[in-house]
Amino acid sequence: MTTSVILEDEVEIPLVSTLADFRAWALSDEFPQRGRIDYVDGRIEVDMSPEDLFTHNTLKMEIGYALVRIAKASGLGYVFGDRARVSSPEAGLSVEPDVVFVSYEAIQQQRVRLVPKASQEAGRYVEIEGPPDLVVEIVSDNSTRKDTRRLPPAYHRAGVRELWLIDARREQLLFQIHHHGPAGFDPAPADTEGFQTSLAFHTGFRLLRHRNHLGQWMYDLDALKGP
Repeated sequence: MTTSVILEDEVEIPLVSTLADFRAWALSDEFPQRGRIDYVDGRIEVDMSPEDLFTHNTLKMEIGYALVRIAKASGLGYVFGDRARVSSPEAGLSVEPDVVFVSYEAIQQQRVRLVPKASQEAGRYVEIEGPPDLVVEIVSDNSTRKDTRRLPPAYHRAGVRELWLIDARREQLLFQIHHHGPAGFDPAPADTEGFQTSLAFHTGFRLLRHRNHLGQWMYDLDALKGP
């Protein structure tokens, strides 16, 4: 009987029939330390391709840096990078978004639970269970359908309050903030200067980019109101 699947001699996926099985594997020592492996609606999605340096990686760093600065200055909560796992039993979801924001309020009101390491060492956590206040997904060549088609409804079912979708692969930069609505995510309108309201951070944001002297894209996430 087949008990695992091996992809390109790089990733061995054990027999996973439930979200609980996947979460147990994802938190084990056998889980791969590279690539992105998500569980969405009973489907395991594996992306082992390297990140594009200037349409994904540097952009992700700018978003994370800007949000960390604001979250720390305003005392709003925690900003996590792309190895932070978010799971929702209600939505059948376990993923590693590009950037995640969890407010102190969400933790205090127990909307979100920080899952401790198996060792139960004080202050050591390995997973976010429940809906974050904000999830950021940056579209790449191998994730287009997942990021734009499959993940948004899954995040909505999970109760994620705000979703940012960003696509920097074309000449026209796409930056769209979405708010959790009754039937799905509703796009936030932009004002005359291009700022869109973030309910998670209580301010407006716009994303700008320019080419540096070497011809590569550089990014700036501007906040409408500083902390």
